[in-house]
Amino acid sequence: MFDFLRKRKKVTLALGGGSARGVAHIGVLRVLEREKIPVDMIVGTSMGSLIGAAYAVGITPDEMEADACTFSANKLLDPTIPTMGLLAGEKLEASIRELIDHKTFADCKIPFAAVTTNIETAEEIVHQSGDMIKAIRASCSWPGIFNPVRIDGKLLVDGGIKNSVPTKIARALGAEYVLAVDVGFCVKEGPIKNIFQMILQSFQITGEELNKYQSVDADCVIKIDLGNIDQVAFDKAKEAIEKGTEAAEAMIPQIKKDLRI
Repeated sequence: MFDFLRKRKKVTLALGGGSARGVAHIGVLRVLEREKIPVDMIVGTSMGSLIGAAYAVGITPDEMEADACTFSANKLLDPTIPTMGLLAGEKLEASIRELIDHKTFADCKIPFAAVTTNIETAEEIVHQSGDMIKAIRASCSWPGIFNPVRIDGKLLVDGGIKNSVPTKIARALGAEYVLAVDVGFCVKEGPIKNIFQMILQSFQITGEELNKYQSVDADCVIKIDLGNIDQVAFDKAKEAIEKGTEAAEAMIPQIKKDLRI
């Protein structure tokens, strides 16, 4: 009775990491928008920070999909003398800048936060102001693969080291209803032949375990089964987005029930 008088819960979208797998977030955003599910804030880790920021500044899922389907891993390759990373990360930053269109935190139509990790102190860092492009680059910088990013004197790397699905951060920022999107990891069995595969497999194993514990803190989890699509399979973007769409559609009844809409 009098449900119309109930105050709607504030919805925070917690987008997990996953590199190429993370483009599946685009399909989720498209469904939430179509079904008129409110999003009051977005918190993102790694690829979740990039997709989340793009959506927060007003870039549509269709525009993101067009970009994702023409992207290739070669656009990230800028080898450097490996002191802290195999890749310099300048091309990564250029790709982020291109998608975000040089926007800033002040341009966000939906409040947005990017999550990084201070590799020197193990501290989780939440960015809601400052240089958004640099923050996203840091959030996407796998340790050992990309050079870390120094912001305000802190040496920052991928937020997924501590927050692969940033549900805890969403709660800390005042979320009343946490809608988490978990794209999972692609742990493979087989011989490891180089340092890149070694680092990547380490992330997969650790990330898969982290997701199990962090997703449970959400009010609702959209878990996307991406099968053997791995973190560098940017050529599978369309398939990943379709799987994100399917997973979100399956959870819409529960979300609407929870939010009484």
